[in-house]
Amino acid sequence: MMRSLYTASTGMYAQQLNVDTLAHNIANVNTTGYKRQRVEFQDLLYQTLKRPVVSDELIEPVGIAVGMGVRPATIDIMNGQGNLQPTGNPLDVAISGGNAYFRVLASGDEELYTRDGAFKLDAEGNLVTSAGYLLSGVDAMEPGAYSVTVEKDGRVTYKASGSDEILEAGQLELVTFMNPSGLEKVGGNLYRATDIAGEAVDWDPEEDSTITLEAGYLESSNVQIVEEMVSLITAQRAYEINSKVIQSVDEMLQVTTNLRR
Repeated sequence: MMRSLYTASTGMYAQQLNVDTLAHNIANVNTTGYKRQRVEFQDLLYQTLKRPVVSDELIEPVGIAVGMGVRPATIDIMNGQGNLQPTGNPLDVAISGGNAYFRVLASGDEELYTRDGAFKLDAEGNLVTSAGYLLSGVDAMEPGAYSVTVEKDGRVTYKASGSDEILEAGQLELVTFMNPSGLEKVGGNLYRATDIAGEAVDWDPEEDSTITLEAGYLESSNVQIVEEMVSLITAQRAYEINSKVIQSVDEMLQVTTNLRR
């Protein structure tokens, strides 16, 4: 019976982590470019009480092996495309198709990556993220720049003050990874490259037409609130039934203790 207490406790811990992850998904339902997360579980080692027997005199094809519970294996990122929401802001850019990321330059010229395309112009004419990080591949625009346009291939053009001439500020740099789920999440809609994610591969719009940029749109979170609520109810019920197992085992132990009285 002590085994079942431990097994049920692993189930409660697993469902608690599941609820934590679901809560994080629901909290980010309106976060631009957010990718929902999913907990994956594995059963623990089995305690073999009786092995199957195969001999000349006896064949017992099935033995007795008792499981020891469950453990979280990983929290995976679901990299499905979120819906593109029109904003009417030409500096809002959404990545359509593929698991590509904008390359941004943080403090110390550290390269980070994001799917959040809510860009701004700073006081020096640089195209930056909401946190003020520079977009790689785009130069500062001249003072009084207007009619800023981002093409589907990432080229950024604008017009200078007092002129109708179209000037080019550069091209947004996008990268792809072999295993985007292996990127390190650093918060602020930013990711850091890791050896597990693989090498960052620069996107070439002439060779890869599956990825395009849509100006005037933002990619919404791919969290489906109804699915998350259903999963939350399931996790809550699983947590409750594991706690019920512990209560039942406790009552059984009390009965066993009272046998000597």
